[in-house]
Formats: sequence, structure tokens, C-alpha cells
Amino acid sequence: MSSARPWYRSLYAQVLLAIAVGAVLGHVRPHLGESLRPLGDAFIRLIRMVIAPIVFCTVVVGIAGMGDMKKVGRVGARALVYFEAVTTLALAIGLVVVEVFRPGAGIHADPRTLDTRGIEGYTGAARDLKAGEFLLHMIPSNAVEAFAKGEILQVLVFSVLFGFALSAMGERGRALVRWIDDAGHALFGVVGLVMRVAPIGAFGAMAFTVGKYGLHTLVSLGRLMAAFYVTSALFVFVVLGTILRVASGLRITAFLRFLSEEILVVLGTSSSESALPGMLTRMEALGCPRPVVGMVIPTGYSFNLDGTSIYLTMAAMFVAQACDVNLTLHEKLSILAVLLVTSKGAAAVTGGGFITLAATLASTGRIPVAGITLLLGVDRFMSEARAITNLIGNGVATVVVSRWEGEFDREKALRALEGLPPAETPDATAR
Repeated sequence: MSSARPWYRSLYAQVLLAIAVGAVLGHVRPHLGESLRPLGDAFIRLIRMVIAPIVFCTVVVGIAGMGDMKKVGRVGARALVYFEAVTTLALAIGLVVVEVFRPGAGIHADPRTLDTRGIEGYTGAARDLKAGEFLLHMIPSNAVEAFAKGEILQVLVFSVLFGFALSAMGERGRALVRWIDDAGHALFGVVGLVMRVAPIGAFGAMAFTVGKYGLHTLVSLGRLMAAFYVTSALFVFVVLGTILRVASGLRITAFLRFLSEEILVVLGTSSSESALPGMLTRMEALGCPRPVVGMVIPTGYSFNLDGTSIYLTMAAMFVAQACDVNLTLHEKLSILAVLLVTSKGAAAVTGGGFITLAATLASTGRIPVAGITLLLGVDRFMSEARAITNLIGNGVATVVVSRWEGEFDREKALRALEGLPPAETPDATAR
């Protein structure tokens, strides 16, 4: 019985303990904690090593298994409609909260006196973040480069086309589909091995964060931190919880317990990418069909960033408040409209959140871009909440789209949430 397994053998407990120990070490021995960054970076690299081929195998097998190309298009269209609706709501909620609590009021920062050397890389990249550039970025210059650089969106585009081609081949393509499916199972085996060192990665990443930035940073900008964390929590439990309940009848608390290991890995590493392979298998185990999982989860990593959307509006308005820039209602709505577009590119490049924020502030002409220097110290601490909210949002999106397709297996989901193995009759589905 799983209940007889010692608690210290559980990955959940190991990662949680590693996060706590890393935070304490980073606080007590900052220089030592900062030097442990390679442990966290190494774990994330191990995961990223297999993300691109896993996405390829999952998407290709899923699309080739669908057979009906109209169904593939329908799944993609429904996913994008859902993404746009929910991220718009997240942006609006962030705007309302930051206006009510006004965490930046009273700081009276002078942009002319701020040290902008730490943000030069972000502001430079922000000048190149345009809608046309983002669309071109989706298309790889060649497939090998997309895999080599680990560009999820580019790999997804190539995988969809490859899946279409195999499906059109009919019987001739089935042998290759079976081979790709077997390769996918082997890659998930690699992920299982890598996850054994997740506690070490979480320990190193948390020790580095606390050691480099210090707990005092949380105090100096505590109002923004508190507002963002509370908003993210409310969004998960109220907004996503309601959507999940209406769509599938599942409770958000049980859903979060089911994803507890993935959530803790993201908490420790500050990267939602570290949980992507696990999310693919988890959502399939929850009763979502593989084709839908393969389409929604990878796409969501670029188009369904709920946590990042909340952060971007709150950060933009925080800078305006801190720099004593009074915006009209029209200007605030204009920022919201700009973020509806620019937020979709937040995952396309390294440091995407800051780059997107810099591009958005520059587009207003009123909020000084130099003001994002105020966020440098706490951005790393808020990245955990962003990544976790993004992760949960993509999980809920997968359930919703599966339900729209009439292929969500609710009985399988209930058994999974209770920790029970799948039923003997795999065709018994609740739709």
C-alpha cells in the first residue's frame, strides 16, 4: 500500500524539505547559498534536455492518432479561445487589485537617479519585441535548430505539421508512429530518473535566491509581494476553481493535491518548464485524452500564462505609482490592451517577463522604463508564484478543452484524485 511508504521516501516531502533547508542556508550563509546556483541550473537543464523531444513525440502521436484533421483544428481553436479569455481576465484582475491596494504609492522614486545597468539587457531586447517578430519566432528557421535551442513553440509548430503528414500517409505512417510512441515512453523514463535529483535542484535554487537577494528584499517591497501572492492565490482558488468545478465537477483543492509534486518542483526551481514532462503524464492520468494534452499543455506555455499576466499589470502600475505618474482611465485601459498582445510573447525569450514589461512601459510614453529597476530585487521571489499559477492554469485549461471535446473521463479523474489505479474497463468514460 502506498500509505505504508515512509514519508521521507516521498518526492513531495523531499522537495519540501530541500526548499526549507535551502532557504535557511541562503539566509545564514549568503555567499555559500549564492554559490549553489549551479545545482538548480543543472536540474533545470536536465529537464530541458528532454522537453523538446517529449513534446514532439506526444504531439505527433496524438495528432496521428486523431485521424480527423478537423478535430485537430477544433482542439487548437478552442484552446486559443480559452487562453485569450482567461488571460484577459487575469490581466484585468491584476489591474483592479493594484489600483485598490496601491503598493507603489509613497515610494516617490526619481527615474533619473535609478541605476539602470541591471536592466540594460531587458530594455535592449524589448525594442525587438514586436508582433511581427513574435510571429516569425514561432516558425523555426530549421527543425534541428528548434530542437537544439529547446524552443517549445517552434518544436510544437514542427510537430503539428509532422503529425499531419504522418496521418495523411495512412497505413504507411503507422509503423513510424508506433516507433515515436515507444521513443516517447523511453523519454518519460529519462524524466523519471531526472526527477530523483529534484530535491537537490530545489535546494540549490532556493539557497541561491535567498543568498543573493536576501530576505530583507521582501520587506522593502513587501506590499507588492503580498498583493501579488494574494491575487495569485485568489485567482487559483476562485477563478480557476470555479472554471474547473463548472467544467468537470472537480474540486480545485483535490486538483492541487494531485499536482502537488509538480507544484513543489516549480516552487523550488522558479521554472514551470521543470514540470512540463510531468504535467503531460499527470493530465493524461487525470482522464484527459493524449491528443488534447499534447496540444494544450505545450501551447499553453506560450499563450496561457495566467500568473505572468497578473504580474505584468501589477508591475506596470506599481512602477507608475512608485514614480508618481498619474494615469487616466483611458491610459490604464491602453496598457491592458497592449499587454493582451505583448504578454503572449513572455515565454518566447529568456527573461521574457521583464522584456515584455519593458516593451509595454516604453509603448505608453509616460511610465519610465527605468522604473523596473525597482523590481529587480523581488522579481525572483515573485517568479515562483507566477510559474505555479501558470502551471495550474494550463492544467485547468486541459481539463476544460477535454470536456468541450466530450472526451474527459471523469470516472478516471475521480479515481486518480483518490489515489486509486485506473478501472479495469478503460472504455468506461463519463462524458
